[in-house]
Amino acid sequence: MRIRLSDHFTYKKLLLFTLPSIMMMIFTSIYGVVDGFFVSNFAGKNAFAAVNFIIPFLSIWGGLGFMFGAGGSALIGKTLGEGDHEKANRIFSLITYVSLILGGILAVFCFIFLEPIAVSIGATPEILEDCLLYGRIIALTLPAYILQNEFQAFSIAAEKPQFGLIVSLITGCGNILLDALCVGILGWGIAGAAIATAISQFAGGIVFLIYFFRPNDSLLHLSKTTMDNKALIKTVSNGVSELVNNVSMCVVSMLYNLQLIRYAGEDGVAAYGVLMYVSFIFYAIFIGFTAGSSPIISYHFGAQNHTELKNLRKKIIRLIAIFSVLMLFGGELLAQPFSYLYVGYDADLFTLTCRGFYIFSFSFLFGGMAVLGSAFFTALNDGMTSAIISFLRTMVFQIGAVLLLPLWFGIDGIWFSLVLAEIAAFFLTIFYIVIKRKKYHY
Repeated sequence: MRIRLSDHFTYKKLLLFTLPSIMMMIFTSIYGVVDGFFVSNFAGKNAFAAVNFIIPFLSIWGGLGFMFGAGGSALIGKTLGEGDHEKANRIFSLITYVSLILGGILAVFCFIFLEPIAVSIGATPEILEDCLLYGRIIALTLPAYILQNEFQAFSIAAEKPQFGLIVSLITGCGNILLDALCVGILGWGIAGAAIATAISQFAGGIVFLIYFFRPNDSLLHLSKTTMDNKALIKTVSNGVSELVNNVSMCVVSMLYNLQLIRYAGEDGVAAYGVLMYVSFIFYAIFIGFTAGSSPIISYHFGAQNHTELKNLRKKIIRLIAIFSVLMLFGGELLAQPFSYLYVGYDADLFTLTCRGFYIFSFSFLFGGMAVLGSAFFTALNDGMTSAIISFLRTMVFQIGAVLLLPLWFGIDGIWFSLVLAEIAAFFLTIFYIVIKRKKYHY
């Protein structure tokens, strides 16, 4: 059954349409998760801490892909809803070419200047060499990584979420096998983990490029285009919240690492790494669901179908609430198994990680609504509201909490800080959804 953006969506149809996107995000998150598992168990906790330390900086640039993908698919979906398919393809092609060029420039920059950057953000002598080795290998595939992130959104707008899922499944499974080979069997350590991820990211970006260049039956095709500053500006303004969210999360992760080194040393960074890896998978469900539903919202917004917008708003919020409760229970139940999987070889580190996990899991109960708020307003082409939610959630609520709570609660304050920040972002999102209803007729 082919589901189209123009359809009326029941719960079943909404879940079926967004499921490939959810799976895409889960398998995309596997890159870091699998690297972390193999590095921790085969190269040791210092190498594991090094990977955790440098990944946030590299992820900042991957956020450009989410910005172009979210902002571009919102504009493309709106244009398709207005009935102008030729213009939608021109915008799609322009965004793809611009992001590819930008990715190449950033790859060179990161490769050359990674050492002073790593030192400036607090890398200790014990982990600096591993940070540079891992980071420079990953930097080489930044153009493909950016493309892979944005094509996850574009494949949904093209009514081809299943193709995006297939690519993510192949590259995610490939990364697992390559990590097992390069790190587990060949013993290449942190370099092997970086090579495995770099190959998988490169393959993911290139496959999407080839598919959209070749004749296909999707709504979007790569072709000749013209410079359209207005479309680029609108894409960036629509998707800037995704970039803000990604950059902010990376900055917050760096700050968490600095606080954890202060309060618990390298063990704190390693424990936080476990929490981040597992949260990637949990939050991937929220992100995948909202990314999968966003083009539908954009299409009906462009078509001025207010009845369907109201239907989508109600169903999406209800499903987010169900996911949130399930993930809270999942986090509590899986705290010990996941902690053991990563750091079971060190009793003290295992205890520290489990305690952090039990506290941290409560963030899942509130985090889904904040993710929805940002994506929902991006889909409505309201980049400003989306950016406000993302900025306050991370750069204000999370940073404020992680700086203040440890003063009173020590390391427990670091784990509690994300929970408190997500509660604040939850109520902020509810506030904006309520006051914007009349403007957008949802």
